[in-house]
Order: sequence, then structure tokens, then C-alpha cells
Amino acid sequence: MIIVVDYGMGNLHSVGKALEAAGGEVVVSSEAAEVARAEKMVLPGVGAFADAKAELDRRGLTGPVLEHIRSGRKFLGICLGLELLMERSHEDGVHEGLGVLRGEVVRFSGAGLKVPHIGWNTIETRPGVGLFAGVPPGSYVYFVHSYYVACEEEAVVAARTEYGGRFTSAVATGNLWATQFHPEKSQEVGLKMLQNFVQW
Repeated sequence: MIIVVDYGMGNLHSVGKALEAAGGEVVVSSEAAEVARAEKMVLPGVGAFADAKAELDRRGLTGPVLEHIRSGRKFLGICLGLELLMERSHEDGVHEGLGVLRGEVVRFSGAGLKVPHIGWNTIETRPGVGLFAGVPPGSYVYFVHSYYVACEEEAVVAARTEYGGRFTSAVATGNLWATQFHPEKSQEVGLKMLQNFVQW
């Protein structure tokens, strides 16, 4: 059973449908007790970091999410669901994250750089990462974001993308995978990644 965590800030329908298309048995839930029982968990997200963290706390979901990751059960974060894993974000002030990964969330900057970063871009993947099994190097995936994660630990970086410089577009460590891009919007390539998660 894959639980998609509903904290009021995700494109839950498209994520759930994409996971089902990838062969998963999916439940979208905002109930802390149900989320705590997840065999696999997906934390999606679209919106502001501080609001997202506040909603996780308000709904009593922060504890179940952290316990799921610490227990070794499989976890996938998508977009804001990746950013929330960091220690802090600099979006509209400085806000505390879940602290699962060392590093912070920072805004794109650079002369002439369009922000947000929207549309198709390529990923440069690290060899041997299960998320990318069967995904050709240099594949295009779909992004919508103004902020990105600056990881302090090189070992967790699973993919990079060029946009005003190279930024981390996916992480992988232990039982945790997370992407800055949207697999559910990335057509066949994204579906393959979701199949890898379902079969993991």
C-alpha cells in the first residue's frame, strides 16, 4: 500500500493516478493514523515552504512522516516534498524544515534567468541509483519551481540539472528518493521512475 500524504498542498490526483498507472495500490490520506501505517509513502507538494510545514504540523503528519523515513520504509518526495526534507528554507524568510537531509532551500538567481524554472529540462543522473533504472541518461523531465535544494552531503545527490548553473534535481539515500521535478508530469520517463518506486 502506497500512501500519498495529503496536507492540502499537492497535486494529489495526478500523483495518485500516475502511481496507479505504474502498478501501485494507492490511498490518498490526511489522517495521521493511516499515514503512520503506510508501507510506502509519497510526499508531494506545490506551494510555499512555510505554509506546507505549518500544515504538516497542524494536521499531526510531521511525526508519522519522520517515523516512516527513520523506520526504513520506502519514501518518495516530489518537488516541495523534496524541499521539506532539508534543514531550512530561505523562501520568504528563514523557516525550519524536517531536517532529514543536511542543507537548505535557496532561490534561483542570476542575470537574465527566468524564475520560476518551468518546463522540460534534462537530468544528469548518478549511476546505480534505483530510481533511474531503465531511464536513459540525459532524459527530459518536467519542472515547476523557484527554489532548489543545496545539499551539504555530496553522497545524497542523485541527479543534477543545468539552469543558471548546475543544481540538485534528485536525491537518493537509503530508503529515501526525492525529486525536484515532477515524475507524474514527465510522461514515459516519469512513469518509469514511478514504476521503479512501486517495485522497490
